[in-house]
Amino acid sequence: MAGGRRQRRGPAGGRALLLPAVLLCLCCRAAPERLRYAIPEELPIGSLVGPLARDLGLSPDELPARKLRLSEDKQYFTVNEENGNLYVTERLDREELCGESASCSVSFEALVHNPLNVFHVEVAIEDVNDNSPTFSKAALDLEIGEWVLPGTRFPLEMARDADVGSNSLLTYELTSNPSFSLALKENPDGSKQPQLVLERALDREKQNSFELVLTAVDGGDPARSGTVQVRVNVTDANDNPPVFSKSVYEARVAENLPAGSLVLRVQATDADAGANRRIFYSFSNVPDGIRELFSVDSENGEIRTAGPLDFEEKTKYSFGLVARDGGGLTDNCKVQIDITDENDNTPEITILSLSSPISEDAPVGTVVALLKVRDRDSGENGEVSCELSGEAPLSIVASSGGSYKVVTASALDREQASEHRVTVVARD
Repeated sequence: MAGGRRQRRGPAGGRALLLPAVLLCLCCRAAPERLRYAIPEELPIGSLVGPLARDLGLSPDELPARKLRLSEDKQYFTVNEENGNLYVTERLDREELCGESASCSVSFEALVHNPLNVFHVEVAIEDVNDNSPTFSKAALDLEIGEWVLPGTRFPLEMARDADVGSNSLLTYELTSNPSFSLALKENPDGSKQPQLVLERALDREKQNSFELVLTAVDGGDPARSGTVQVRVNVTDANDNPPVFSKSVYEARVAENLPAGSLVLRVQATDADAGANRRIFYSFSNVPDGIRELFSVDSENGEIRTAGPLDFEEKTKYSFGLVARDGGGLTDNCKVQIDITDENDNTPEITILSLSSPISEDAPVGTVVALLKVRDRDSGENGEVSCELSGEAPLSIVASSGGSYKVVTASALDREQASEHRVTVVARD
């Protein structure tokens, strides 16, 4: 060749290496950047999240060549090929995505080419006050004896708000009545328990019932509220309410327990006699999802599983129970159930990008594939390692966030081998 320069032949010249798509699981090194955006929930489809291309240091002129796109496992978002902006493509309901968790975010990878690289992107979903406080019943019925002394307090059902943070902090108001007032008892978790306070002695012969309205108001701006009617019947007996042995019951159970398995048992006692001493147990104001997973025996207070528990879906459940005696007096307790993880998920591998064919004169360390490996389990059960199986001049390099790179480990020679097949195995 003239000038001693070696002619480089492209795919038609037969000097390229074909990498097969038989990669069962692969790995890639993440780029050092980690971008983070924050948006409120319930944004309309098409709303701007952020200037992704600009934040990655890409100019508009570079976009056609760099081919900015999102990884195949993306959800809820898309990137515009012309301006590189990140937009919302699906409705984002924070309560559906993350439940009662204090923080909520969606993570994915952004890929660019020429040269190939991957960037980690996290979008925090912020709560808006889109849920009103609710009570489980239209009315709360109380039985109060005419002999009960002024100052006695009667716990009322707490409302539930599906929002989080300050939007779910509830306070309560009661319609004005000279015989009753409202007190708020602060629980260890910061929530407030409404209590009906008897202000003066009742006389059943003068008035045998009262109707009040309890209003729950959340901490949003503007605030939202919900109401429940409180009906008080004045009775002649039953002067001792039931009392739980604990204010908080705790249990720890493994996921995948069979339905009907015993979780724990609550117990309340009542100093009265006869029918007024008999106690019935029931859920307080709890979401429907709790009733689908747990049941409570009204007679003996046993709490059992009613549906499958999945650590990957939720690690902790907290709900209230009510003990009611035969005269209508009640006491409340809280149940906290921690779910422990079982190794019931296999590692999942996603090919983020694949460069094939590649030239035989590609330098050592050339990236041929980017992979994402993850395991839905936690702790040691969720720790995954990857390795290549088979003989090939390739190696695998781990990076943060479960990403891996498959790179050339030595010089390639098409005359010795025109293609290489490798298998990547992921183990937890």
